Amino acid sequence: MSQRVDPSSYQSPEGERPAVPAPIELERRAHDPYAAFRFGDFSLFTAGNLLSITGRLMLAVAVEWEVYARTRSATALGLVGLVIAVPVVTLSLPAGHLADRFSRKRIILVSQIFSLLTSLALALVSWRHLAIPAIAPLRESNRVLTAIAGFFERHHPIFHFDDASIPLIYLLLFLGAVARTFSWAARSSFFPTLISRDAFANAVTWNNSVFQIGSVVGPAFSGLLIAYIGFPFVYLLDALCAFCFFFLVLPIRRSKQRRDQSEAGTWKSLMAGLRFVFRRKVILATITLDLFAVLLGGATALMPIFADQILHCGPVGLGWLRAMPAIGAFAMALVVAHLPPMKQAGQALLWCVSGFGIATVLFGLSKIFWLSLGLLLLLGAFDSVSVIIRGSIVQLVTPDEMRGRVSSVNNIFIGTSNEFGALESGLTSALFGPVISVVAGGIGTILVVLGVTFHWPETRKIGALDKNLR
Repeated sequence: MSQRVDPSSYQSPEGERPAVPAPIELERRAHDPYAAFRFGDFSLFTAGNLLSITGRLMLAVAVEWEVYARTRSATALGLVGLVIAVPVVTLSLPAGHLADRFSRKRIILVSQIFSLLTSLALALVSWRHLAIPAIAPLRESNRVLTAIAGFFERHHPIFHFDDASIPLIYLLLFLGAVARTFSWAARSSFFPTLISRDAFANAVTWNNSVFQIGSVVGPAFSGLLIAYIGFPFVYLLDALCAFCFFFLVLPIRRSKQRRDQSEAGTWKSLMAGLRFVFRRKVILATITLDLFAVLLGGATALMPIFADQILHCGPVGLGWLRAMPAIGAFAMALVVAHLPPMKQAGQALLWCVSGFGIATVLFGLSKIFWLSLGLLLLLGAFDSVSVIIRGSIVQLVTPDEMRGRVSSVNNIFIGTSNEFGALESGLTSALFGPVISVVAGGIGTILVVLGVTFHWPETRKIGALDKNLR
C-alpha cells in the first residue's frame, strides 16, 4: 500500500534536497504489487483456489454444451442456472452463519470432498448415459422439462428431452451447488484472515486475478477436451482439481479468525448480516450495480447458442468465447495490481459498469467471430474493475467476526445473479431469440447505472480503496 512521504525529510544519495518529483517516485516504489503473496498461507490458498476455479469452469462449459447438445433447448440452458441458484438462495445465510461460528478451513475441506464426489458422479452419468434405464422418475422428470420448454419455445419446437441422463445431470449440479455454497462463504471470509489489513486491496485484486486465470484456462481447455476426448474426462479433471485444493488447504496454519461469540439465536445471527449490508449504503450500492449488471448483461449462458447458430464456431470456439472475458479481466487485474490504489474508485466503478453494458449490446449485435472475441475481452476488462472495487469495499468495511454472514449476503445477490442471469437469458432467448435477449440486457445494465447514480449519489464520491470506508 502506498505510504505518505514528507518531502522535507527526504535526502538524495548525494545529500542534496531532491526535486519535487522524488517523493512521488518514492511512493511508487513503496507500492508492492505482490504484497499479498508475502504471506505463505495466502499463496497456498491461492494456488488451490486457482485449481478449484479452473476445474469448476471446465465443468461449467462441458455441462452447458452437453445439455444443449442433447436437448437443443435454450430453456434447458436456463434451467442449468436455476438448479445452481436455488442452493445459493436458500443456503447462503446458514453457510455464512457456520463460517462465522466454526472453522472456515474445515468447512472448505469438507466441501471439497463433496465437490469431488459430485464431479465423479457426473463423469459416470455422462459416460454411461445411453445405458441409464428410463425408470419412471426419470421419464416423469423429462416430461416436466418438455412441458416447461414447450411453454417458452412453442415458436421453435426443435427441442427434445428423451435422454435419461438429463434429470440426473440437473440433480448432480444441484448437489454440487450445495457444496459450493458452503465453500464460497468459507473461502471468501477465509482468505482475508491470511494477510494483514494493509494488503487487503492487493489480495482482493489477486484473488480476482486467480478467478480470471481459471476462467481463461478452464473454458479454453474444456472446449478442446470436449471436441477431442469427451465430457467424462472434463468432469474427472474437475474432481482432480477439487482433490488438489483439499491438500493445498490442509497444511495452512490456524488462521486469525475472530469467531462470533454472541449468544444471539441462530435466526438473529443470520439476520445480522442482512442488516449490516442494508445499513451500509456504500456496500448496498456496489452490490446492486454488480447484481443487475450480471443479471441483465450476462450473455454467458447463451454462448452455446451463439457458437452454434450465430458464429458457427463449434465447441472449440465456444471455449474461446467463454475464455475471452477472463483474458480481458486478468489483463485489467494485472494493470490494477501494479498501479497505486485508485483515488476515485466510485467514478471508476460507474464508468466500468456502463462500459460493460455497452460491450454487451455490441456483442449481441455482432455476427463476426473475431469481433465478438474482442468485445468479450472488453466486457471482461470492465467487469474486473467492478469486482475488485466491490470486493475491496466489502472486506474493508466488514469486521472479521461478520465476514462469513456478509459474504453470504453478498453471495445471495452476486452469486445468484450469474445463475438467475442464465435463467433470464435462457428464457428470454427462448421467447425472443438470443440477439434480442443479450442486447436488451446490455441496455438494462446501462439504465441500472443511471438509477444507482441518482439514488445513491454517494457512490460517485467513493475515494481511495486504501482508506477507511463507511
